[in-house]
Amino acid sequence: MSGDDEGDPRPRILARREVARSRLFRIEELDLRFSNGVERTYERLPATGHRAVMVVALDDAGEILLIREYMAGFHAYQLTLPKGAADPGESLEEAANRELKEEAGYGARRIELLKELSVAPGHMGFTQTVALATDLYPERLPGDEPEPLDVERWPLARIDALFQREDFSEARAIAALHLARMRLESTPG
Repeated sequence: MSGDDEGDPRPRILARREVARSRLFRIEELDLRFSNGVERTYERLPATGHRAVMVVALDDAGEILLIREYMAGFHAYQLTLPKGAADPGESLEEAANRELKEEAGYGARRIELLKELSVAPGHMGFTQTVALATDLYPERLPGDEPEPLDVERWPLARIDALFQREDFSEARAIAALHLARMRLESTPG
């Protein structure tokens, strides 16, 4: 993984240093040498090994379940999709269903994993798998959120109008909805 192998096109890692650590994040500096001899130091949040999901839940009326959640990065409330980390030993499908129950008060009889997305891969080793949840039923599990989350339904047929809202700006959620819409449009019937 360091570009040290013959024929590996990646830059060679000359040194690796941890420069900071918090409860959630570790920041690392990499001293790199590129194939043309140029050397640079990059900072990154390396992969933690935790798997995560984001759930596009579609009810029988053709509406997506959104949640309104506090986003500390912007100190604001935003509409987004249910999401979270998989617990140890939990499949991504199980994690998607659990997060849906905790955050939106619904479970799904059918969960399909659509795609693993990277987030800012130039600086972060974090990925999140998009799941499409259908055949929903009411069920709530206690979650770890500090306050109850508001659930808002949005018609899939009006998804382009959702993308225009100022309070719906999370790139992962926008990408997840595009993936879900493409999947649903490719399904016969």
